[in-house]
Amino acid sequence: MNNLHVTGVDVVIVAIAVLWVGSRITRAVPILGKYSIPIAVTGGLLCSIIVAAVSSLGGPKITFEMTIRDTLLMIFFTTIGVSAKFSRLAAGGKALGVMVVCAGVFLVVQDFTGVLLASSFGAHPGYGLFAGSVSLAGGHGTAIAWGQEAEAAGLPNADLAGIAFATFGLVAGGIIGGPVSEWLIKRNGLAPDGAIEEANNLEEAEESDVYSLESALGVMLVLAVCLSLGEVINRWLFSNDIKLPGFLTAMMVGILVTNLADHSGKPLPAGYYDKVGEISLQLFLAMSLMSMDLSSLADSFGTIFLVLMIQIVVITLFAVLVIFRVMGRDYDAAVIVGGFCGLGMGATPVAIANMNAVTRKYGPSFKAFLVIPLVGAFFIDLLNALVIKFFIGLPFLQQAPLPGG
Repeated sequence: MNNLHVTGVDVVIVAIAVLWVGSRITRAVPILGKYSIPIAVTGGLLCSIIVAAVSSLGGPKITFEMTIRDTLLMIFFTTIGVSAKFSRLAAGGKALGVMVVCAGVFLVVQDFTGVLLASSFGAHPGYGLFAGSVSLAGGHGTAIAWGQEAEAAGLPNADLAGIAFATFGLVAGGIIGGPVSEWLIKRNGLAPDGAIEEANNLEEAEESDVYSLESALGVMLVLAVCLSLGEVINRWLFSNDIKLPGFLTAMMVGILVTNLADHSGKPLPAGYYDKVGEISLQLFLAMSLMSMDLSSLADSFGTIFLVLMIQIVVITLFAVLVIFRVMGRDYDAAVIVGGFCGLGMGATPVAIANMNAVTRKYGPSFKAFLVIPLVGAFFIDLLNALVIKFFIGLPFLQQAPLPGG
């Protein structure tokens, strides 16, 4: 048997096992816990290495069906929407605006670095965009979409390069975010401020509530309604040539539902939805990382590793010297830095996982969990598209000879 395709509930079983193994490894290796490395990254990376080793030793090529993973992503962003009260959105308005500006500036820096590296390696500078924001901040979806465009324009294997950088960027984003936040917190003696005491009391009150069948069914119903309405809205938008990712419309419906519930005097129990969201996030990340096809990327690993190391240095310096300072140099800013590293190198779920790992250890940060998901869901893709088109329009990139031309 040359191929083994894992489907359905078996994918969930493997993902849960991956998280359990990741948790055990983190407990057994103190440095992982010390620097807040997400358990999904530890277990998922180990699983993908084992899968690649099995294939290289003559065993079956193991692949995973990702339908359930995509549904988990939708559920996760819906819970983010349910937690987004208008009062919190208003409180984070200035910080959100500052973060959007910083994200735009960083995308330019990331692409400039990628283009410079491609040129130094003697490659077409267009490949540098795939070593920059197309794949790193953009993720797999953006890398595939722009890869097809680049191949049509005469850049062979651009989509493969994009997938490779997006894959290893996902891992890198999950590895560096926690340690950078940890370093800032310890170096500056930071801790959550007293403003969150009321929120902690509310969470404790929810914890003391009995998890009844009625409350569980209520949570499931609200999430199902948000997902269903989000899909209906998405279909209508698509019919009018407005293309938005499905998770974004589901999150928007979640925001509307939770604020309507507040207005009617029957607020939704945010703590319940946070727990569902964390489970969905961890399973999503485990599935994403355990399904990485490392064997197909082995030939170009050296170049990818070198480029990623340089991009890691760039994002770390930008996060520490710019993001941390403009966001207030406090505990919230340190947590935001960890999320920003995940967002800039991987994806929004990686950013959330980084912040979860830090806040589980030191305490909550509502500001971070408001700003980073909104930047990742609403703004980063739009900014990225504008920055990519700006670089494509630069004369030196258009005039560069195409490979084989």
